[in-house]
Amino acid sequence: MSYSESDVKSGTASRTLRQQLDGYIRLIRLDKPIGILLLLWPALWALWMAGSGEPRWGVVVIFILGVGLMRSAGCAINDYADRNIDGRVKRTCNRPLATGVVSPKEALWIFVLLCLVSFGLVLLLNRETVMMSVVALLLASLYPFMKRYSHMPQLVLGMAFGWAVPMAYMALLGTVPMVGWLLYLSAIIWALIYDTEYAMVDRDDDLVIGVKSTAILFGRQDRLIIGLLQLVMLALLVVVGMEVGLGIPYYLGLVIAGALFVWQQVLIREREPAACFTAFLNNNNVGMVIFFGLLLDYLLA
Repeated sequence: MSYSESDVKSGTASRTLRQQLDGYIRLIRLDKPIGILLLLWPALWALWMAGSGEPRWGVVVIFILGVGLMRSAGCAINDYADRNIDGRVKRTCNRPLATGVVSPKEALWIFVLLCLVSFGLVLLLNRETVMMSVVALLLASLYPFMKRYSHMPQLVLGMAFGWAVPMAYMALLGTVPMVGWLLYLSAIIWALIYDTEYAMVDRDDDLVIGVKSTAILFGRQDRLIIGLLQLVMLALLVVVGMEVGLGIPYYLGLVIAGALFVWQQVLIREREPAACFTAFLNNNNVGMVIFFGLLLDYLLA
């Protein structure tokens, strides 16, 4: 069988288009939805608590879509910020900007487009929530650059990832009560936990290239500090549960979450990168059992 010149050109163009689309998908991490899930769970906790177990479904859909869009936007701006770093780190050397599959200009345009679509969704909510979304955009834009100036970029990540919590309260109640801010604080601490575990994977590379993280800041006390943060997070969630008036199913979810935290400590005990990454991924289960304990509590009530 013979091929014409046009067939060859068409096949090449098709492969190039497929590679480009694959690059965009990997840029915004649609092939790795763990980040979306870690951002989504605190938002769902807040929606169900603020809605007393019956949040308005239109608001829930808006938050689910907004979480996915803003997480994807955050990945795009993160890879833009790290475009000259990722190629020097083993775990990230194949990212689309590092390999040239996606250009820095394209990454910026994708970031802007995703933010605009997300903002369009927020416009369907009340004015106060729209105003709060500006803070979300600022935090998402700031985080990727913090690792150059501070050993606490994970704190900024937690503030960005957890901001959906006060936004959910504002969207449903028109205000953010103290319990909402306590839940937000627990979300920040949770991000410090899992993103420190994530940073432990790259610690050796980061030390060589000069990138800062809590994994480097904590040093040999990393396991101890992560353990203390895990205890503080669970304690805050107990206080939140008491304030909201939750029952046994919710606290059972916290007990299971505590057992998962113990397992994470086992995983990171040798600080082996693959095991630390597994511990990071395990946090999806933590968020899930807390939510389903909360959901069961409201259903039984």
